[in-house]
Amino acid sequence: MEETSNSVMIVNKENIIQKLIKVFWIFLIGSILGYIIEMIVGLVQNGHFVSRQGLLFGPFIQVYGVGLVAYYLVISNIKKKSYIKIFFITMLLGGIVEYLFSYLQETWFGTISWDYSNLLFNIHGRTSLLHCLYWGTGGVLFVKFVLPLINYLKDWCKNTNFKCVTAFLVLFIAFDIIISGMAGARQLERKNNIAASGYIDNFFDEHYPDTKLEQIYSNAKTVN
Repeated sequence: MEETSNSVMIVNKENIIQKLIKVFWIFLIGSILGYIIEMIVGLVQNGHFVSRQGLLFGPFIQVYGVGLVAYYLVISNIKKKSYIKIFFITMLLGGIVEYLFSYLQETWFGTISWDYSNLLFNIHGRTSLLHCLYWGTGGVLFVKFVLPLINYLKDWCKNTNFKCVTAFLVLFIAFDIIISGMAGARQLERKNNIAASGYIDNFFDEHYPDTKLEQIYSNAKTVN
């Protein structure tokens, strides 16, 4: 009985690890797809490429990554996946994720990367009916084209080399998120005329001054 119990625990642990790996890759894929989408939108709007990345390093926009994870977690539990049902569910999910990211960005860093105040049926400028429709359309495309590809990750997650690559990328993304957050927080302190108070503040003032951050996050605007 004890050996059987241990075997079940090992299997359950392995299943949890595989699910976490899959969720991470969905986040990564969504973040990269989001970057590509925003670069195309920026090219169409401005006639040239502009930086719209969401982190200091790499082609990632994390709001899309979180949106894709939300799609996956919710849609996976839906038995009858009609496109109409998927559209309205992901429309709501996308709007919630977009609103939360805008709110947190403004609260933590004093900036916003989008403002839909000029559009009809917007919610505090953070999301709008139009963009929710985009999210809903994205949800249908996700089910039709992306979800079948993601299912292949189930077999890859059992591969040791794939797990090692994933572990490296997890560490990199974690580092990227942390240092990006710290740089953004220090930028807010500078805007509030808070002087550097140690090595870390001086490091960010030297290596990530406002001019550099404004170049990286060209779409971000300071909220007065």
